Amino acid sequence: MTTVDEDTNPFPEMQPLHFRRLPPKEQLRRASSFFQAMNSRRTVRSFSPEPVPFELIEMAIRTAVTAPSGANQQPWRFVVVSSPQVKRKIREAAEIEEKEFYNRRAPCEWLAALEPLGTDWRKPFLEIAPYLVVVFRLDYGLRVDAEEHEIKTKHYYVTSR
Repeated sequence: MTTVDEDTNPFPEMQPLHFRRLPPKEQLRRASSFFQAMNSRRTVRSFSPEPVPFELIEMAIRTAVTAPSGANQQPWRFVVVSSPQVKRKIREAAEIEEKEFYNRRAPCEWLAALEPLGTDWRKPFLEIAPYLVVVFRLDYGLRVDAEEHEIKTKHYYVTSR
């Protein structure tokens, strides 16, 4: 397991916004290009076992860490899992939870919405993908003050309700 520790500072340094208004034609060109990229994305439920350069995973996490959050606290931790044994344990735990969901907790309407997608409680992709990126929420952060005392900081807006 590898962690990318871009998110350990409970008070990230604020970076000033260097705004430059683009000409309207350039704004439209960029907006159209972004729309085209977003419109072509699809949810994928099958994964390749082909190796992926770890640098791509790191860059994806570095990007995710920049997501806005309440009070700019970034209350999450990303853990990259590549160990086949750990991926198997994650799959086993996920399948127990998913089987319970599909068999007992999911409303009929939800199951009907999922039916055309062909999903069920089985999650083999959790072992097939070269890496899993597990995201943990952090309800509290820890920082050390000038006197080397640990200070617990509550993270607000960890989940939306």
